[in-house]
Amino acid sequence: MGKKKVISEEELSELVLPSPNDILGVAVKLLGFDRVLVKCQDGHERLCRIRGKMKRRVWIREGDVVLVSPWDFQSDKRGDVIWRYTHAQAEWLRKNGYLTIQ
Repeated sequence: MGKKKVISEEELSELVLPSPNDILGVAVKLLGFDRVLVKCQDGHERLCRIRGKMKRRVWIREGDVVLVSPWDFQSDKRGDVIWRYTHAQAEWLRKNGYLTIQ
């Protein structure tokens, strides 16, 4: 096996914008295993689960901007993290008015 080619964050062109039922948020605290406390743009703090597809491929740190899909039955308390934005993508979201929280 060889080394993986490292792509800089500026070269990543894939940007997932929030759909009407998804919310942008900032990871506040890592709670272990696959759980993250996320401060969402609608004012709620949600206990979010990192979905299995992302669990070993994407590392989430405190302060990262993430896309949260709230659950159907505890929508103001729980959700799933479905995407993590890079720093360049987060700056683009702030500049274009999608993200208003720090």
